[in-house]
Amino acid sequence: MAASRYRRFLKLCEEWPVDETKRGRDLGAYLRQRVAQAFREGENTQIAEPEACDQMYESLARLHSNYYKHKYPRPRDTSFSGLSVEEYKLILSTDTLEEFKEMNKGMWKKLQEKFAPRGPEEKHKAWARVLSRPRT
Repeated sequence: MAASRYRRFLKLCEEWPVDETKRGRDLGAYLRQRVAQAFREGENTQIAEPEACDQMYESLARLHSNYYKHKYPRPRDTSFSGLSVEEYKLILSTDTLEEFKEMNKGMWKKLQEKFAPRGPEEKHKAWARVLSRPRT
């Protein structure tokens, strides 16, 4: 029985596409890694919880077959932002997210440099200004 489960998971892994734009974050690649871990001994792997294994397979198979997309069709393929699927794929690609991270890091560094005291004497002056303010 474990052999048939293993073959079903392998077939699912073969059919599941890998999105090259999501390096390190792709569900297909993660699925392949988890199946390799779970079935270390291949068809000879002993499965501790066969019901849970079958349930996991069925859930993944429904996702892969777009079961819920067909069961609950959307009237339009738009979102609140008005962006297309292709635009979302571009925005969510690893390269674009890394660019956003660099942009944000740059802004954070600019703010730190602007507001952080430069040296010990400036830190002392900043505290002196705070302490010398009139209290209301």
